[in-house]
Amino acid sequence: GGAGMAQGLGYRLLDAAGIDLEPGAAALSGLATIDASGAHPRLRECAIQVACDVTNPLLGETGAVAVFGPQKGATPDMLPLLERSLARLGEVWQRQGMVGSTDEPGDGAAGGLGAGLRAFCGAELVSGARLVADAVGLREALRGADLVITGEGCSDRSTAFGKLPAVVAELAREEGVPAVLVSGGLRGDTTELEKVFAGVFAICSDAMPLAAAMERAAGDLQRTARNVARLWSLSR
Repeated sequence: GGAGMAQGLGYRLLDAAGIDLEPGAAALSGLATIDASGAHPRLRECAIQVACDVTNPLLGETGAVAVFGPQKGATPDMLPLLERSLARLGEVWQRQGMVGSTDEPGDGAAGGLGAGLRAFCGAELVSGARLVADAVGLREALRGADLVITGEGCSDRSTAFGKLPAVVAELAREEGVPAVLVSGGLRGDTTELEKVFAGVFAICSDAMPLAAAMERAAGDLQRTARNVARLWSLSR
């Protein structure tokens, strides 16, 4: 939730006795008030725009803890405490008028840093993928295309929440072009991915160490691309 960033910028995170909280997410469950009197004065002079790589909210089934906690090493028994800590932080933000909600797209980015940047720095959150897409003229390049193939090293359900391949698919759909996801690997349930992409493929056909997958990646990519092309040609 950006607590460490805030403390570095001069905010004080206090418990009910007015004592500064210890660093770390677990301590946030005891947060009572946020003292902004020592916040860096230049924050009031800055207009901050944040490029977010995902659109997840802060809390809930698609929030920072549920989606990204396990990816970053949080064990199942840690997740409820982390969720309570972020929920408490969000409650204090809203009570003190620092944010209106914690459901803005991007609030859950970077472990909740998106929401923290809004609350502590008055930042505007934007889609980083769309920012880059606009800069390189991707929409214009998609016009008139027959098929779009996009991908990444490893895809899971978080890919569907505003990551670059999903934004490519959204822009393609707006231009009436089907988009196919071809990634190095797929992890977990692909239901959310199948809602976004016309097809979802992994180039790795077997479980193997990363080094072995990298060694045969070129051949696996070519094989998968041929299969995608064959399927696409049958649909025309």
